[in-house]
Amino acid sequence: MGEVNSFIQTIPLNYFVILCTVLFCLGVLGVLLRKNAIIILGCVELMLNSVNLLLAAFASYMGDGHGQILVFFIMVVAAAEVAVGLAIISMMYRNTRSVDVGIFNKLRG
Repeated sequence: MGEVNSFIQTIPLNYFVILCTVLFCLGVLGVLLRKNAIIILGCVELMLNSVNLLLAAFASYMGDGHGQILVFFIMVVAAAEVAVGLAIISMMYRNTRSVDVGIFNKLRG
């Protein structure tokens, strides 16, 4: 495990910040511009994973394992979010035969 931390610490922290910022911005653009619910869910996952990567990089640079434990719990919550989201999307598809989020406004009661 020490070899991995030494490898990560050879990469400057600014590179991780730039990479995670680009990934997060791509996820935000996907959420704002797309109408497909499955792609929106994927973009939310991309945003969560970019935050996880940055948190793990900061934890590695600080030499603290608490950040990596927090990353694990965020991944568990993200997996549960995807399971619930896909269940909701499959029920919506069963009713409307589409995953376009514009159609979901018709389902308001």
